[in-house]
Amino acid sequence: MVRTQIYLTEEERAGLGALVEATGKKQAQLIREAIDRLLDTTSDRRCASVLNSAIGMWRDRNDLPDFNAARQSWDRS
Repeated sequence: MVRTQIYLTEEERAGLGALVEATGKKQAQLIREAIDRLLDTTSDRRCASVLNSAIGMWRDRNDLPDFNAARQSWDRS
């Protein structure tokens, strides 16, 4: 692990202290869990954003083969 210092507002520190008391977890553990949760949610959103921007990107291309015909030739009769 890498040691990192952060500044918290009085309200953030008080809230974190309350969570420490309520959960019995260490302050550093709660901060790491919060960061992990943030990274998970933003990664999902970023992935969804990239996928959404790719929708229809080949729609107007006319240099691609006819995929339906190719797929039908693979079907077993």
